[in-house]
Amino acid sequence: MSPELLGAWVAAGLTLAIFSFLYKDNPFFKFGEHLYIGISVGYSITLLVFNFMIPKWWTPLFREGRMSLLVPTVLGLLIWTRFFPRFSWLSRWAFAFVVGFGAGIAIPRTISNFIFRQVESTAVPLVSRGQQGVSFGWGDFSNFLIAFGVLSVLTYFFFSVEHKGPIRPLARAGVLFLMVSFGASFGYTVMARVSLLFGRMYDLVEYSSRGYGYATLVLLGLMVAVFLAQALSKKREGG
Repeated sequence: MSPELLGAWVAAGLTLAIFSFLYKDNPFFKFGEHLYIGISVGYSITLLVFNFMIPKWWTPLFREGRMSLLVPTVLGLLIWTRFFPRFSWLSRWAFAFVVGFGAGIAIPRTISNFIFRQVESTAVPLVSRGQQGVSFGWGDFSNFLIAFGVLSVLTYFFFSVEHKGPIRPLARAGVLFLMVSFGASFGYTVMARVSLLFGRMYDLVEYSSRGYGYATLVLLGLMVAVFLAQALSKKREGG
């Protein structure tokens, strides 16, 4: 059996195993789920060891003699004290450093990438000025819509003032902008998942051809036979 043919049978079998959960929880699905998680964890650990630990920790510390790496080494070892109740309090030092360092790195980047970028994208001219004077085109309308949307959404989340009078319609407009944003995000996520589904279905159809030994049809028939045998066995036990 050629590697291509073997890969087609494995891909078809694992895809059908995952799709079998639509029928009910069964050993095929559990096997595919555990295999996927195991391979993902093993691949992640391998990348961590060969792309991070060896070039950035083992080689500089033990071959180049960079003793400054002993500090993160000790902090990393302190995390493992969580498994020993008597010394588990030592792990707080490591977690405090990780959380503090992570917050110090993430907060400035978040402010720069979200707040400042949002302010920069909102503070745009609402009208265009050219040789023919002031004009208002589609680009200006888009800028106005962005500015109005940001202002209305901020008004909706401004709870210090009750939403009455002229503030009420502006806050309601903010709700509409939020619903459009959430709907677009949800639609994009659904379409991405549907694209993945189409890809797997296309592969299943392709692997059901003669060139791949009717892999999809054979494996699907075996799964259906197993499910029927289980159902008949349970029916007899119940009878």
